Amino acid sequence: MDINRLYFIDIVRAFAILMMLQGHFIDTLLDTSYRDLNHPIFIIWSYFRGITAPTFFTISGLIFTYLLLKAKEKGLEKQRMVKGITRGFFLIGIGYLLRIPFFGWLAGKFDPYFLIIDVLQIIGLSLILIICFYFICNKKTILFSIVTLLFGFTIFITEPLYRNLNLTSIPIFLNNYVSKTNGSVFTIIPWSGYVCFGAFLATIFNKNVFKKSFKKIIITSFTIFGGILIFYSSDILVYFSKLFRNQLLMDSASYNYLFTRLGNVLLIFSFFYGLEKYFKKPLILKVGQQTLSIYVIHFIIIYGSFTGYGLNSIIGKNLTPMQAIPGAILFLVTVCLLSFYYAKTNTFLYLNLRKLFHKLKLKA
Repeated sequence: MDINRLYFIDIVRAFAILMMLQGHFIDTLLDTSYRDLNHPIFIIWSYFRGITAPTFFTISGLIFTYLLLKAKEKGLEKQRMVKGITRGFFLIGIGYLLRIPFFGWLAGKFDPYFLIIDVLQIIGLSLILIICFYFICNKKTILFSIVTLLFGFTIFITEPLYRNLNLTSIPIFLNNYVSKTNGSVFTIIPWSGYVCFGAFLATIFNKNVFKKSFKKIIITSFTIFGGILIFYSSDILVYFSKLFRNQLLMDSASYNYLFTRLGNVLLIFSFFYGLEKYFKKPLILKVGQQTLSIYVIHFIIIYGSFTGYGLNSIIGKNLTPMQAIPGAILFLVTVCLLSFYYAKTNTFLYLNLRKLFHKLKLKA
């Protein structure tokens, strides 16, 4: 194995995608009568499901930026930036494609629901945003590090200002990126903030990862700052709200899910980085490297992409916990196997998209 590779990144990605698979399966198919917020098992499940998306967004920003900075050291940052832009638009395109009701369109039924925004569009647009920041900072790593950190904090702190934002005056496909009114699962604000925090962490890893004692220091830092964000970030916001007489900070503290979930992400990073040698197994790493294929396959099976017939319509919310738990395990295994041995669509489409982009560039 490559000693210069940060294997914990693939390990965290594997954890996040598997958590997402079981989360979507159970949430989609578990009977509503078993969703008891007073039951400890359901509370724990809900809590971990809530930190899956922040983990996925943050690790996406970290891995992309880390590779970008490594490319800079080799003088290949321009190629990496072009690849990143291509990747970003590719993810956005796949995000829309998965929700297109082809059978409905053939029947003459057109519903703007396919324009709602989900994980892939936000990650794709966030990667393009990261590249824009990097370009604006004139490829200076320190300045870029400061900008991404400040952007992340600003997006999180100002969340009350856009919490119920709905820009009806702009086209719906743009409004869906900033508002959940039409059904969007995620919006660019605040979720791009996690990607930017991941980019900031990448600058730290890039500069220090091979220094002596760095691993111990960063694991300790993740643990300390993670704990502070989880247990004290609201108190800190209240303190500064009173100090500066700022209502915005008080509003942020009263509904402080962004910083607390970031704290959870740091603890997850600390856990898997600290135990990296135990989780550095070929199967786990392969899962972490196949996240897009896994996401696409699971979406087709659960939500019936393209056909409209998925587990959500075939089974519905009718499973008991004793059915949902083994079902979720079987679902995880099935999706991963399909991704490992049968899913070549991602590579095929991505390579051809890059070829098309290169041809258009040459013609221009």
